[in-house]
Amino acid sequence: MKEKKKLSLPAWIFIGMLSGIVAGLIFLALGLADFTTSYIKPFGTIYINLLKFLVVPVVITSIVSGVVSLGDVHRVGSIGWKTIVYYLLTTLVAIVIGLLLANIFKGVFPVLETSGLEYEAKSSNVMDVIVNIFPSNMWGAFADANMLQVIVIALFLGVGILLAGDKAQGFDNFMTSAYEVVMKIMMMIINITPIGVFCLMCNVVAVNGPQILGSLLLVILVAYLGYILHFVITYGISAQFLSKVGFGKFVKGIWPAMIVAFTTTSSAATLPVTIECSNKMGADPEVSSFVLPLGATINMDGTAIYQGVAAIFIASCYGVDLTLGQMAMIVLTATLASIGTAGAPGAGMIMLAMVLQGVGLPVEGIALIAGVDKLFDMGRTTLNIVGDSTAALYMSKLDHERAAKKAQKA
Repeated sequence: MKEKKKLSLPAWIFIGMLSGIVAGLIFLALGLADFTTSYIKPFGTIYINLLKFLVVPVVITSIVSGVVSLGDVHRVGSIGWKTIVYYLLTTLVAIVIGLLLANIFKGVFPVLETSGLEYEAKSSNVMDVIVNIFPSNMWGAFADANMLQVIVIALFLGVGILLAGDKAQGFDNFMTSAYEVVMKIMMMIINITPIGVFCLMCNVVAVNGPQILGSLLLVILVAYLGYILHFVITYGISAQFLSKVGFGKFVKGIWPAMIVAFTTTSSAATLPVTIECSNKMGADPEVSSFVLPLGATINMDGTAIYQGVAAIFIASCYGVDLTLGQMAMIVLTATLASIGTAGAPGAGMIMLAMVLQGVGLPVEGIALIAGVDKLFDMGRTTLNIVGDSTAALYMSKLDHERAAKKAQKA
């Protein structure tokens, strides 16, 4: 007797998302949105909390293990600078796409009333970002889940183990064992993803419904058009020609992580799933364990597209036509700000405040789109983690080529 083929986890995640949408529409029609918030969303929140609980252990153990397994400080440096350059270049392309699309459609953008707007911006500058990268308290960085600081700590620990050599063997073995334990816990949590996705999507649809779109539908569609173009063009070229994976195979492989990112709106929370998907597509675990946690913190392509569209929309509402110089400033500010924006829900709003300040637009204008930021966030987070995965695949390929050349010379 032929054994029945079981549905894969990606299939179950997709079913969970569709079921959540249908259930949300039913609860919305019955007027039971409060019920979903009180009794269904909490299970989704538990799922997100479990993912967040894993973020610091995954980043610490994976980066330390990744750095140590690379076996050479020079190799770590080589992969590190190439990864950062790759992330900055794709972010640069993303913000240009966002600005181009926003300028094409700005004539039909709605012009909303700007009087009486309030928004409390968090002040930040480049030097603050640089200083805050380096922790003064290791345990404080862990407790606050300050991802830039956690990454720096992990890099120091990994490089320290390499430099200490045989004397660090015990600590190296401990971190390797910890990494294996964390990965097992990660798989336990990933297996309940369909339930978490269902609960989160059900509440979003039931509470917001179609009316959340309102007059901002066109602005949202322009942003999503930018997300799709960047996905197909930039990541398509990277997967097909740089990584030699094939775009179709890449889309199929990264799909589970995309759904998790879409529903959780957190690159950091999606990190365990992104690592799993990338490794299955052929990324070297040594490389992906280093590249992906870094990307979850500094790679913000989707957020960059959002910055361009949002800045042009807000400017049009205030009757301001941005000059080429101001648009160039948006490109520069958004690219640099992406490095200091944590991969957490809503972080794009802080980044947008920095962009608006950079071109002299009222930060209060953020209030115009704050009500639908969740919809922007779902798409931009999804694009962010896809970009992380393309980097892991490409850096793995470059590292293999480097190793092959080194073997030929030996």
